[in-house]
Amino acid sequence: MPLHERSDGEFAGVGGGEHGLLLGFQRVDGYRPPTWPGQDVPQQLHLDFDVDDLDEAVARLVEWGATVPEAQPRPDLWRVVLDPAGHPFCISPRKRAGSA
Repeated sequence: MPLHERSDGEFAGVGGGEHGLLLGFQRVDGYRPPTWPGQDVPQQLHLDFDVDDLDEAVARLVEWGATVPEAQPRPDLWRVVLDPAGHPFCISPRKRAGSA
């Protein structure tokens, strides 16, 4: 199923796939980004994504405006990345069929 995007300046969403998942984002007046790993301003959500190549995915995300914080609890297993608004999310290597 194709990926669908929509945006109107106050809301942006992307979705598709066999389960009809839609991720929606909306503008918030007075927004303050989370202060990960601290909790002065806590996370509003957390997403994890599997990728084929961890280093390549980090490089691509940085090209698209993400940043990589110094705090990396388990860089051998996953990487924490901050989206352009400061929300943390994690990426980890996709498990291959037959791997433990």
